[in-house]
Amino acid sequence: MNDRRWNYNTGGIPDELFLRGKVPMTKAEVRCVTLTKARLNDSHLIWDIGAGTGSISIEAALASLKGKVYAVEKEAEAVSLIRKNSELFGAGNVAVIQGMAPEALSGLPAPDRVFIGGSGGNLREIMKPVFEKLSRGGRVVINAVVLETFMEAVEIMQEYGFTGVDITQVSVAKAVDLGRVHMFKSHNPVFIISGEKP
Repeated sequence: MNDRRWNYNTGGIPDELFLRGKVPMTKAEVRCVTLTKARLNDSHLIWDIGAGTGSISIEAALASLKGKVYAVEKEAEAVSLIRKNSELFGAGNVAVIQGMAPEALSGLPAPDRVFIGGSGGNLREIMKPVFEKLSRGGRVVINAVVLETFMEAVEIMQEYGFTGVDITQVSVAKAVDLGRVHMFKSHNPVFIISGEKP
């Protein structure tokens, strides 16, 4: 067994256990809230759009061991990292789809849950096939780091009639060891917008 594999029944795999390079990654504390908002069970079919390093994909896959996660990512370096990280954590139910959303979504089976972590400015275009294919009662969770994406996400959720729309803002600060003292270093705040298809 790989000594870096996560062997616990809780989320929040430490960030440093992931192979990362220069690819953006959802930090552990934000990941925990994001996954909680999705309300996963052990057999969900999940899309993770803009998967980055695959940190959300992998934690979702470990929570849905009888299900499957389709990690959609356009960048070649990130696609390679998702594959390596999936192997590292024993997440054999992650399928990596290289391509740009929404085009890369066309051949995927209908999801029960959808994470959108990166939209490349195409959030509105992405949400059309997401809403059309999402199962009734399915949930979408969108993470936004810029105000414009946050506002657009809320607007789109309302336009499509999602129910129980929840808007959470997470700000995390972690202590950094400076030798004799510790000081908190803040991470960028993240907006987490979630809702259910009626």
